Formats: sequence, C-alpha cells, structure tokens
Amino acid sequence: MARRAASKDTERHGAPVVDPAHQFLRLMSHEMRTPLNGVIGMINLLQRTRLDGAQRAYAETARQSAEHLLGLVNDLLDYARLEAGKLEFDLAPVDVEGLVRGVAELLSARAHDKGLEIAWSVAADVPDIVADEGRLRQVLFNLAGNAVKFTADGGVRIGVERAGGTEDRPLLAFVVDDTGPGVPAEARIRIFEEFGHVDSSDAARFDGAGLGLAVVRRLAEAMGGSVAVEDRPDGPGARFRLTAAFQAVAVDRGRPLEGQAVAVRSPDPFVAAAAAAQVQAAGGRIDPDAAVVLVDHALASAGGIAPAPAGRRAVVLLRPADRDLIARYRGAGYQGYLIKPLRRASLAERVLAAAGAAPAETAAPAPEDDRVAPARFAGIRVLLVEDNPVGALLARTLLRREGCTVETAATGEEAVAALKRARYDLVFMDMRMPGMDGPTAARAIRAAGDATPVLALTANAFSEDRRLCLEAGMNDHLVKPLDPEALRAALTRWTNRANHAKVA
Repeated sequence: MARRAASKDTERHGAPVVDPAHQFLRLMSHEMRTPLNGVIGMINLLQRTRLDGAQRAYAETARQSAEHLLGLVNDLLDYARLEAGKLEFDLAPVDVEGLVRGVAELLSARAHDKGLEIAWSVAADVPDIVADEGRLRQVLFNLAGNAVKFTADGGVRIGVERAGGTEDRPLLAFVVDDTGPGVPAEARIRIFEEFGHVDSSDAARFDGAGLGLAVVRRLAEAMGGSVAVEDRPDGPGARFRLTAAFQAVAVDRGRPLEGQAVAVRSPDPFVAAAAAAQVQAAGGRIDPDAAVVLVDHALASAGGIAPAPAGRRAVVLLRPADRDLIARYRGAGYQGYLIKPLRRASLAERVLAAAGAAPAETAAPAPEDDRVAPARFAGIRVLLVEDNPVGALLARTLLRREGCTVETAATGEEAVAALKRARYDLVFMDMRMPGMDGPTAARAIRAAGDATPVLALTANAFSEDRRLCLEAGMNDHLVKPLDPEALRAALTRWTNRANHAKVA
C-alpha cells in the first residue's frame, strides 16, 4: 500500500492541480463539523453540572442524537471522498494493542449504559504494524459501535489475531463479536453496499442511511483487505471480520506474568475470554485452581458484592460506575480491583500485587486511575488559539478542569505576538482562522526560534490535515470535539519536559 493513494488531481506538468470538488468537500467538512462539535462539547459540559434525573436524561438524548448526526456527516463526507478518489493513507507505526483498547474504552460508557459488557484482546503473537491509524480506528469504531448500538443483551468483544501471512507481513484479522440478532445469510453481502440494509423495515439497523458499512468496505478494500460478516461460532449473534496484510513492526510488550497462574470467574463469556487472553499475552497461564483469581462483580447478587473465594487472593473486576464498591471489596478481603474494559498493563500489576510479587502499597498506580486524577496539570500555562467562541469556551473549560492556566488568542497574529511577550508550556492552535491560519502561525513561531509544543485543533479527521500540521512545525493533532481523555493524554505527552528537546 502506497503512502498516499493515487488522487485524481495529483499533478499535471509538475504543478499541483486544484480540484474544486475536493476543495468544496474540505470546506463543507469543516463547516458542518464545527457547529456539531460545539453542540456535542457543550452538552458534555452540561452533563458535568448538577442536573436532576429528567434533565440528565434529556441531555443524554440530545448528546446521542448529535453524535449520531455527526456520524452520518462523517460517513457522507468519507463516502464522497472515496467516490472522488481523494482517499489518502498516512502510514506510520501503530500500537495495535493501544488502538483496540482505545476503541473499547471510547465505547465502554455507551455499552455499560445499556447494561452490556465490552471487552477486547490482542493475541500474543500479533505485532505492531505500519498502517493509517486513523482509518483503521474508523473501521473498528464503526463496526464495534454498530455492535453496541444494536445489541440488547450480552456484550461486544473486539479481538485481533493472526490469520496467516509471513513473519514480516502478517495477515491480521480484526474481529468484532456481538450477542445481537445476527445477520441473515441472504443479507450479508447487501449490508456492505451503498444504502443497503437487511430489509427495508430495518434501515436503522445499519447506520440509518446505509453508508457506514459501505465506507467500512471501501476502506478495507483500499487497505488491500476485505470485510465480512458471519454467525458468531460459539453462540447467538454476529461476527464482523476485517482481514488485511500489514508490514510488521517488532515490539516487545514484555511478559510480566511469566510463570504466573491466574483463574478467571465471570458470567460473561466475552469478559472471561478477554481477561484470559490478556493474562496469556502477558506471559501468564489460566488455571481454574490458581491462587490468584479475577472475580467479576457481575457475579454478585443485587445490591451486594461477590464473595471472595476462600483461601485465594482475589481481584475484583468493576465497571467505572461501580467504583464506590471498592472499599466494600477491600473490606471483604479482596487484594485489589480492575476497571472494565481491562487494560493489560493494569491487569499484570494487580495480579503481581495480589500474588505478593509486588507489594500492593508500592505498586505503580494502574493506568485507569488516571481517568479520575484531579487537577494533574496545575501550574501548566497554556495559550489557546481559537476564533470560534463555542470551541474556545469548551477547550478553555476542559483545560482549566485539568488545572491549567489558560490564556486565549482569537487569531494567528495574536498568538505570534503573545508568544513574543510571554512563555507558555503548550499552545493549542485552531487550524482554520481568518487572516493568519494555524499552519501559517506555527511557521512564524518556529521561524522565531520558539520551540514551545504546538498542538493543532481541527474539525477534520483527514490524514492530509495531520500531515499539514506536522509539516508546519506543529507537534500533534487533536480532533474536535475535544475528548477529555485524549486531551489529558496530549497534556501528559507534551508537558513532559523531556519532550521539549524533541520539538524543533
């Protein structure tokens, strides 16, 4: 797969050809996403305030409706790009485990709100790969999001396994299982076609307009792979499978549980299978009689807690909403807890602590604890450059909630002047502004010898937007509406003083 797919307006006589249709598409992408991102972002802020039960339900319905509309807009724009031959791939090393975990975590709140479990696992022999991370995430998020949306009971699992190929170019299968109604055999080709549905009365079953899975199919084919659906082999529901060959990237994820036996108890087959796979990927083995046992809170009776297995060292598996039960489980003799969907590094740390290989009081904090850390970035000075008042309010509020001191600028010219007057730890820069836009401002900042990390903010998720910001001297790329977890991760990366030496 080439770094960039051929475009119909690449070059003619050595000069780039501007395609009006492509320019219009990019403009409309920005103009349509910007207000929708503002709506979603402000509803997210509203939901963090004190609301009564009815108000919270109304806000959640509004948020889901806005996110659905944004999804339709994204599908429509991606479909138009595919039709116009404007699809481009930005190839780079991809952390497969981090990618799959991220998709599961992004969907976990939606799944848990419906009473579903969501789990993920990556087989131990799956390497990191070279791919377009954004496009691959888009495919997985579409497939897994569909599974969550149309599964009423049970759960969803995202998994990755080898399906052949060579050591240097493995064939990987990205699998999404659900316990939903499944897909009739006669409809399994039609649902991947434009505006195709299982039947005319079930248009909403696959993204309403019928474009989501068509985009997935087009993207899979552009990656040199394929996508298909079949019955789930070990129970009711469907299995969607993306299969493609990728260049392998050698990675050592470590085997911290080498020689460690672990038991898993969960009434949900997806949770049990994913936990077992993560133990094995970390070098451990599954033994139902092991001294260390992972116990799912789902085994507890209503309003209670699951009893600790006698004579064994137990770690409880909780949903984020069950955090208030941690003290009760500790009082019942549990050695620790893990938040679902599980993270392999956290699982290894808690298992070792429970086994006594790492004392619980000195074990490193589990990564999921970062999700609730208050004001982690107190004292960090941020310059926020955003001309849209709604976008500025949202970003400023989220940054201040993390403890940052925020100053604002409405134009690129104001940003360049502000950096000449004062020192900042980080700059968040909108890509599209009247006058001096984000890339132009970034070039001016770098030309002045200023190495302050600059992170682009854009309503577009196109690979060329990311490439444009990096070529202009920016350091990272965040898509609106700002996700608090993604923002926190970016703050962690770029306020680490060791990173400043890499900026220029």
